[in-house]
Amino acid sequence: MAGPTTTTERGEPGTRRPVGARPKGAKRTGPSPARPSRLPGPRAVLLIVAALLVLASGVWLFYGSAWLRIEEVTTSGTRVLTPAEVRAAAAVPVGAPLVSVDTDDIEDRLRRALPRIDSVDVVRSWPHGVALHVVERTPVLLLEKGGKFTEVDANGVRFATVDAAKAPKGVPLLELTVAQSPSLRRFGADRLTAAAVGVAGDLPGPVAGDTKVLKVRSYDSITLELTGGRTVVWGSGEEGEAKARALTALMKAAPKAGHFDVSAPTAPAASRS
Repeated sequence: MAGPTTTTERGEPGTRRPVGARPKGAKRTGPSPARPSRLPGPRAVLLIVAALLVLASGVWLFYGSAWLRIEEVTTSGTRVLTPAEVRAAAAVPVGAPLVSVDTDDIEDRLRRALPRIDSVDVVRSWPHGVALHVVERTPVLLLEKGGKFTEVDANGVRFATVDAAKAPKGVPLLELTVAQSPSLRRFGADRLTAAAVGVAGDLPGPVAGDTKVLKVRSYDSITLELTGGRTVVWGSGEEGEAKARALTALMKAAPKAGHFDVSAPTAPAASRS
């Protein structure tokens, strides 16, 4: 015989809830009933189609159409090189889609083909151009061999060999006379050349302009031959800034001297010969 209905089973006064029904406000613990999938409406379909058309038009515009194709290649920054040389080495594919040009590949190709180029920047110039901005290396020393002159930049890079007629003016000649020196075996010609390059970079402006020859006999014996028959004993490539200051002061104090020694910058000396 069933017992009396409890308050819990009845729920709120005046109502009757079937036994086992979920109380009002209780969370559902079982899986949610599956909802039927809805197809996109006409408006959504139109938006998708429009987006695809825009995408296809863009691809065609950049790659398939006669517009936005390379028609002109310009150069800037050349000094010794000619624009025609740069354009020929760059081999920019005229007529190709501008968006497809590989700027990194062109930059690498220019540096390999023209060692005189220190840096290069290839820029797309919309709608039809490619611009080549180059920076050429600046020689600080010249190496002479067999009537040819090799240009050396501030990093010690030997980047071009020219004949006497094309050798840059005002650049000192580097003489390495170290064939019998122990320094050659210890340091090597490249390191001695790098030391000479460092000295050339440390020279005061007026002295650098007057320097005709920079001689390296050993790591500790670097001398300068200046205009007017003057000479400077520089010593090693170390303490370059201190030696430059000492030489500047010495030349002001003894303007008629013909021989200067700053190998010990704390005790510089000058004499007439």
